[in-house]
Amino acid sequence: MTKKIRFGIIGCGVISPLHAEAINACPNTELVAVSDLNLETARKFAEAFNISTYVTDYKDLLAIEDIDVVSICTPSGTHGQIAIDAAIAKKNILCEKPLEINVDRMTQMIQSCREQGVKLGCVYQRRATSVVKRVKEAITNDEIGKLILCDAYLKYYRDQAYYDSAGWRGTWEMDGGGALMNQGVHGIDLFVWLTGGVTKVFARAAALTRNIEVEDTAVSVLECKNGAFGVIEGTTSVFPERSTRIELYGEKGTIIFDDNGIQEWITKDKGDITKEIKIEQENIEGVRSIGHYHFIEDMAKAIIEDREPMVTGEEARKAVDLILSIYESSKQQKEVYL
Repeated sequence: MTKKIRFGIIGCGVISPLHAEAINACPNTELVAVSDLNLETARKFAEAFNISTYVTDYKDLLAIEDIDVVSICTPSGTHGQIAIDAAIAKKNILCEKPLEINVDRMTQMIQSCREQGVKLGCVYQRRATSVVKRVKEAITNDEIGKLILCDAYLKYYRDQAYYDSAGWRGTWEMDGGGALMNQGVHGIDLFVWLTGGVTKVFARAAALTRNIEVEDTAVSVLECKNGAFGVIEGTTSVFPERSTRIELYGEKGTIIFDDNGIQEWITKDKGDITKEIKIEQENIEGVRSIGHYHFIEDMAKAIIEDREPMVTGEEARKAVDLILSIYESSKQQKEVYL
């Protein structure tokens, strides 16, 4: 019997229970320790998931010899240093999105993991959903032909109380950005992954409604590596908020999907097959995020099989590089090349 891959979680905030649920549900993983700066938060989390070991200093968690992987679930601006320390401690790393918020720190954490021989993966859970995997397959198989227009609409609602609920939210230092870096990064990752990447961008980003340092609204016009044009709109200020929506228009057809599934699938040769595209929805008892489950499962298999994880550090930074380019374009009020 293959030994279970043992996980520790660093940071017991709102996203960490999704990691814990997935670790507990996956047959070849085990959660053994957690850390949080707040002792009471760490204690309650440990009790909720029946863990005996909880600490306030993440370096104490890294010192636990038989931990194979750490899930980094702390504020975005802390990811880099924690990952570097974890790599030095010879721990594999599964980092929450975004990989980091700073170009140099992303480079350093990727380099440290390579030098120390540990694996670095990042959670972009939407990639693991059945709908997105089917859309990626369609593009790879040229089902809608050469891409012409590719759009991502990331329109959410976060009130001022949300930003006031934690001191790091809405700050450049720890959040690294607003509607795009925090909420929109998942949709931007999908945009980059599905289109093959972006070469240049012209954008505007600002705080139009919230009292925060970073943007609550952004629009950008992009040119993709494959020659397609595109638009990304992101906000946390529209009510009611909308579902994450991706629109892909090719020479031979159109695919539009959102959080509720495929909304439109039309091709020249097959016509409107929207209702014919059957995609099974997964359900795993005790797991709210199927995507997180697959990323936990994949990291465990990557260690067992000694291969790269689903989304490497190099791959994960692409969405952040694009977001930072959008911010730079808005600041400079000119087109920026990636």
